[in-house]
Amino acid sequence: MPGNASLDRSDWTSTLDEVTTAHEGELITIEVMDQSIGHQYEAERLPFSYVSYDHKGDAVIVAVGGQSPRYPVVLRHIVAHPKEIDVATVEVPEAAVRVLDQEDTATLITFYPAEPTAQP
Repeated sequence: MPGNASLDRSDWTSTLDEVTTAHEGELITIEVMDQSIGHQYEAERLPFSYVSYDHKGDAVIVAVGGQSPRYPVVLRHIVAHPKEIDVATVEVPEAAVRVLDQEDTATLITFYPAEPTAQP
């Protein structure tokens, strides 16, 4: 991501935990950008559940749903063996996380404010 330095691997867990806390209740889009197959959306503006780094499995896990009757199931997107993680600063209008895997496929996680719920 322009203007953002890659995180040191030792900071991945704590930074992704902070992202989870900071973006609770928001919507996210997960986009996979692969040089051979192009851009594909894995999730579009679904309720954000969490993003974390699993040391044992060496994977970044992004989860959506599982927090309401409208989206009762948790869906997970996994980036195996990441080599780089960038986190956009809070000052950007749409905060984002970029995860790059060993084959240089990028997963872009973009956060959006939650849609207001209708009052009866």
